[in-house]
Amino acid sequence: MADKKTGPKAAHAASKVLQDGRTGKNSKTAAGSALSQKVGSKKK
Repeated sequence: MADKKTGPKAAHAASKVLQDGRTGKNSKTAAGSALSQKVGSKKK
């Protein structure tokens, strides 16, 4: 599998999706997944 990371613009868009109360569950799941793959994200 390729080692792909979410770029800053996509991460910003994903963050907005998570903050918006009008988005659905599937959108929030995809946004959370994108943020978990963000460049420089810390893994716990």
